[in-house]
Amino acid sequence: MPTKVNIVLDDDVKAELDQLVESGLRSRVINQALRREILFLRRQQAIVQMDDLRKRSRPIAADAIVAQVRRDRGR
Repeated sequence: MPTKVNIVLDDDVKAELDQLVESGLRSRVINQALRREILFLRRQQAIVQMDDLRKRSRPIAADAIVAQVRRDRGR
């Protein structure tokens, strides 16, 4: 269910939004932009977590990875 919120936009952003997007479509455009930004932030967070795991994990040989994948596919 949609929820109304109050946000503050910079004057230049508001002016461009008014100029480029029809009155009835502004909420949709803002929602789409926020969804893209949230997805980007989640991906960045996942990258940081993977980098942290990589630093704390010991290296695994490529042939061991291939063997494990083959075993998993056989299930």
